[in-house]
Amino acid sequence: MTALPAGAVIGILGGGQLGRMLASAAARLGFDVHILAPEDDPPAARVAAKHWQAAYEDEDTLTAFARACDAITYEFENIPVASVEFLMEKGAIVRPGAKSLEVSQDRLSEKRFLNSIGIETGHFEAVDSADDLEKALTLLGGEGLLKTRRDGYDGKGQVRLKTGDDLAAAYRAIGDVPAVLEAFVPFEREISVVIARMEDGTTAAFEPSMNDHSGGILRTSIVPCGLGEDIIDRARSLAETLARETGHVGVMALELFVLEDGTLLANEVAPRVHNSGHWTPEACLTGQFEQHIRAVAGWPLGPVTRVFDAEMRNLLGKEALSPPDTYTEDAVLTLYGKREAKAGRKMGHVVWRTGRAS
Repeated sequence: MTALPAGAVIGILGGGQLGRMLASAAARLGFDVHILAPEDDPPAARVAAKHWQAAYEDEDTLTAFARACDAITYEFENIPVASVEFLMEKGAIVRPGAKSLEVSQDRLSEKRFLNSIGIETGHFEAVDSADDLEKALTLLGGEGLLKTRRDGYDGKGQVRLKTGDDLAAAYRAIGDVPAVLEAFVPFEREISVVIARMEDGTTAAFEPSMNDHSGGILRTSIVPCGLGEDIIDRARSLAETLARETGHVGVMALELFVLEDGTLLANEVAPRVHNSGHWTPEACLTGQFEQHIRAVAGWPLGPVTRVFDAEMRNLLGKEALSPPDTYTEDAVLTLYGKREAKAGRKMGHVVWRTGRAS
């Protein structure tokens, strides 16, 4: 693909905060952005040149959207795969494409795919009924984390279990839907690698961040992650393998557990810019949002050199209502423009530059 010129139109499927930050990065590089999202007033639409309000499955709108855009991407992993394939059939350039999206939408398929390309995960078992759950719990040593195979995020669709719990009630609690039971992993810390890949296979991976979750929601990401170069190099290598084997073009993230002995086990895949990479615009020469737009547009990737140590903290619910002057001069505040501060909802984030990178 010839690199898109400034002034070209980049379409984004999805109107949330990731789309908003992608649209802002694209505008800074001289692109016009069109958002396709079903909501009346999504955050991304308010910083874009045009909002196409329609269901993701609306083929008439998808056809017109394909004609209007020079390249198309997506901002979250629950975009219907069929919609992406339809756009591609209409001749649209869609990056990252369909494969990494499809792999990441089903937790069971994702884990099996990771294992098939040589990326280890923790032990897991498929669960399609309460009886399956009882058998799976026994196989995994009497405790585990039950997750829906599809549509769960930020701790939703998950139940922690141990022998003696009401398993039928737990299965009902996630909606009696296909699920996966994951064994608890005795990890020393959690990290993630945010990586960008070009169509020609060129990659650039940001330094891994150390992440802390609470209630299934990412709370903080810190760089440097405190690990040795050997582990960091292996983590980057796993992310490169994932990007290559999915044919991904753009930014994606691989979440990893780090065991005491340095073993790395994959947790989850995100086929998009990622919450744990929100520190990159403030701490690196190129941030993840610009990097994704560069890959989508066919521009060379920017340098991922980290200039600052940093800590990113998510602002949930009413935490985002605190006045900006409550943060120190080293803090950079980003709010997502969401109209309602619901409990546990990601409303923004703060990045502290905690020192010059050594």
